[in-house]
Amino acid sequence: MHRYKELKVWQKAIDLAVEVYRVTEKLPKEERYGLISQINRCEVSIPSNIAEGAGRNTNKDFNHFLGIAQGSSFELDTQLVISNRLNFINSQDFEKLEVELDHIQNMISKLKQSLNVQ
Repeated sequence: MHRYKELKVWQKAIDLAVEVYRVTEKLPKEERYGLISQINRCEVSIPSNIAEGAGRNTNKDFNHFLGIAQGSSFELDTQLVISNRLNFINSQDFEKLEVELDHIQNMISKLKQSLNVQ
């Protein structure tokens, strides 16, 4: 079992989730049950799956949940691109989120590799 709160990738994913929530507060209210809801589910899924996987008994299980977190990160990225193209998220906020998300994706990949699961 891994101590997820000590994992830098979990800490960064939490920071990103908080920042994305702040940015989505600015989106049009009519998107509350559409794009905003979907974005928020994805962003919360990333650190949540890292934590759940870390709490499992095997590296294979941890690797599986890291894969889910990685998938959620790509889903979030897609939704941020759409939001930016619709001018719901300004370019400055979008670029900042993209840099952080890319960093988290790389960290998840490296963590998966370090687990040495076949």
